[in-house]
Amino acid sequence: MYPNLLAPLLLTLAVLAGGLGYAALRHPVSRRLAARQLARHRGEALLAITGATLGTAIIVGALVVGDTLNFSVRQAAYRTLGPIDERVVSTSASAGDEVSAKLSGLRSDARVDGVLDAHVDQAAALDRSGRYAEPRVLAWDVDFARAATFGRAGGPSGLSGAGPSAGQVVINQPLARSLNAHAGQAIALYLYGRTYQFRVARVVAERGLAGAGLGATINRNAFLPAGVLDSAAAAAGTQPRAVTFVSNRGGVERGAALTSPVAATIRHDLLGLTAQVDSPKQDVLTSARKTGDALGALFLMIGSFSVIAGALLLVNIFVMLAEERKSQLGMLRAIGMKRSRLVESFSLEGSAYALAATVPGVLLGLGVGWAVAILSAQIFRGWSADGSGLAITFAVTPTSVVNAVALGLVISFATVVATSVRISRFNIIAAIRDLPRSATARTRRLTLVTSTALALVATAAAVPAIAASQAESTLLLPALAAVLAVPALRRVAPARSVLSAVAVAVLVWTMTASVVRPHMFDNPSMAVYVIQGTLVAFSGVILVSQNQHAVLRPVRRLIQRPTETGLATRLAVAYPLTKRFRTGATLIMYTLISLVLVLLVQITGVINNSVNANVADATAGYSLRVDVNPLGATRTLTDVTRTPGVAGITSLVSAPAFATDPGRRTTAPLPAVAVGVPATGLTSMRFSSRLHGLNTDRAVWALVAADTSYVVVDQFFGATGGPNGRYYRPGDTFTVTNPRTGATRQKIIAGILANATVFYPASSSSGAVYPLVANVQAVRQLFGPAAQVSAALVRTRHGVDPQRLAPTLQARYLSASLVATPIAVNVRRSFGSSTAFFRLMQGFLALGLLVGITGLGVVMVRAVRERRRTIGVLRALGFQSRSIERSFLIESAFIAAEGVLLGSLLGVLTTWLMYQKSAAFDGVRNGYPIQWPTIAMLAAATLAASVLATTAPAKRAAKVTPALAVRVAD
Repeated sequence: MYPNLLAPLLLTLAVLAGGLGYAALRHPVSRRLAARQLARHRGEALLAITGATLGTAIIVGALVVGDTLNFSVRQAAYRTLGPIDERVVSTSASAGDEVSAKLSGLRSDARVDGVLDAHVDQAAALDRSGRYAEPRVLAWDVDFARAATFGRAGGPSGLSGAGPSAGQVVINQPLARSLNAHAGQAIALYLYGRTYQFRVARVVAERGLAGAGLGATINRNAFLPAGVLDSAAAAAGTQPRAVTFVSNRGGVERGAALTSPVAATIRHDLLGLTAQVDSPKQDVLTSARKTGDALGALFLMIGSFSVIAGALLLVNIFVMLAEERKSQLGMLRAIGMKRSRLVESFSLEGSAYALAATVPGVLLGLGVGWAVAILSAQIFRGWSADGSGLAITFAVTPTSVVNAVALGLVISFATVVATSVRISRFNIIAAIRDLPRSATARTRRLTLVTSTALALVATAAAVPAIAASQAESTLLLPALAAVLAVPALRRVAPARSVLSAVAVAVLVWTMTASVVRPHMFDNPSMAVYVIQGTLVAFSGVILVSQNQHAVLRPVRRLIQRPTETGLATRLAVAYPLTKRFRTGATLIMYTLISLVLVLLVQITGVINNSVNANVADATAGYSLRVDVNPLGATRTLTDVTRTPGVAGITSLVSAPAFATDPGRRTTAPLPAVAVGVPATGLTSMRFSSRLHGLNTDRAVWALVAADTSYVVVDQFFGATGGPNGRYYRPGDTFTVTNPRTGATRQKIIAGILANATVFYPASSSSGAVYPLVANVQAVRQLFGPAAQVSAALVRTRHGVDPQRLAPTLQARYLSASLVATPIAVNVRRSFGSSTAFFRLMQGFLALGLLVGITGLGVVMVRAVRERRRTIGVLRALGFQSRSIERSFLIESAFIAAEGVLLGSLLGVLTTWLMYQKSAAFDGVRNGYPIQWPTIAMLAAATLAASVLATTAPAKRAAKVTPALAVRVAD
């Protein structure tokens, strides 16, 4: 993923690594100091490496997920297209002959290495025993000899060998699986209302021409003997459709690069003819890139919180190391060592942690990516009506691995160097005497002037950003201005008051900015949620850290009790209150991860709570959607109304279309399906927003029925993945094109449907097309003969189970290729898959919680070492070892509990505010239930793991020998 980031990341890494390498080679003293510390503190180094490993693994895992999804979608180009780059579909065989004649010159075009004509039509199939049936079959008449040489310069066409002889049929693997058929078995095909018996000559792999179709992701193909399809159509008084396939020179993907010029030539040659020109391979590859990038970015966004926690772990480690070595560093500076050498020593030590974490981080990340791919495969199967969904195949590219390693090292190196520069600035005498650090007057003046100037700049930049509702800048710039104003404010107020006030201001602004600027989430990006979560967590932790005495007031009586437990508790809270920075850094790790975990838990709860409402919106009183063969569809649907249990039926007229994006996100035409609905029958279907002046949902339907210029769409029209936004509104206009004739019409959005599930085709490609709903007259005017009755909505009688009625209808009308889909079940399946996807992201984010727990373990290990003298004195004064051990366990539990509780509270509140304003919640606003049981289980598991991680350091502290501790520093 992200090949465009490869060069910048490698350049940045080269600069940082070059500087560190130069320091290691040219300054042996710095190198030896770093090596000595690594050798002396192997346990702590192992913990630091573990944290860095998890950070690297999260980045690798996120990018591998993107690679896997990208590759899996691209496989559709190989499976259902192969050498097919362009596809021309004609409504009849005679029209196809005209198209073939017009494209005769294309056969000698240097950019083209194959043109193949074929006839096709819809059919249904039944196996010999009658136990297995498939209503969705494409019956083909293809010249196998020409098919074998089609696109041969780019590799096998996917269809070769001898064609079927009389009475035989060649089928592909998807159809063979549906019928449980094999070579030599007899099957029946229903063509144009009649039954034809065939014997399977052979089963071919679903590849290239053998997997070709008219837009579906999975095609069940039957290749008939020459002339059989035309004869069957003639007997029924009709003609099959004609398809002309064009292969560009080059392989499966290289040929797609020539699609634009070749497609332009085809359209020019076919001027005046009624034919639909598609570029399916280019569309599939573009969709693959968008899908992979969007979902990969989603996992990277979720993982970024864990990466931030990993960076804080490194900061915490080095701040503690600096505190522990303060006297040693002061002595080194006193005997003449430059500050730059100290920076180099710390930087080399930290870089060693990052480098050591690279290989295990990559391996763990690959394992995480593989696990996510396996789980995603199960989830995506539930997002299609027929259960086929997207076939997930694990894949990883070297670019993603290099990007992940480079990004992980850049973050680690930059964090280490910045922290090293910060901790190397100290007063030599104060360091030797172990006195608190304090800035010089000169440093304070420079900080005051610089920060105030930058605060003014940030304030000036924030004004136009807020006015334009730029989400990232609206959140970030005011918060940055407030933080930069801290040095100036400290001149007029105490530090704790200033920090508390700034934290409150940032927290309130971050959580209420969407109220002030309600449109800031209309066009969201992944960065918005990272910025918002980070600002909320940091400001909340700073507020709590600066006011720990107020937080601890409810338990003050327990702390002050003159008992062993009271003493242990006083010891436990004394250290976090004294060391606010390191306590705050650990708190942020817990708070940040807990906040996002709770946010995902709450989103899952909101989705689950809205299922029943969405089912009601989607069904509008109907129970089934039935898709039928357009040939004889009116007769079939009329007969369906006589079926016992059917109370009524509403026919839908549809036609393939192209549309411009009403949200102006892309200039490329969007694949759509125009659906014509009758004036009555759907008036109970609700809208999430309506055209100004239309006060009821019925008024929207009345306007659509009366005026052919108006259409209704859903909130996902043109969506390409990622967080949902409000890119268009009722009143916006866009252009709809008839792909067969090139005719266009300007359409106005009259309303946004609350749920448009019933208008998506039953084909497994339904996720790739977007329905636009108009009145029947409008669809017939623009699309002419291409507008056909091919689907209907069925209302069942009271007490009839749609899930039982669906297979009955499919069996009875198999010859009409009828596919019945229970609407409510389909909606619930889709929501179940969404819930599973969010749970998958929760599991992915849980790795970040391990970073926080590791960080707490590092803090406690270092705390035992740092407080060895203090522990020795306490033991000499009579403190029992179990009191010391208990105090460390209480301390870790206190920090973890505070972080989890704060993160949970902020997570619930942040999600609620997003629920009120963010477009991401459109369609699922049906109450905001707080998932207390899940949150409680999450908090309990985190506390248990945190205490467990602290058990070993606590036992080690309890075993400290007083006589040695007060005499030996290490």
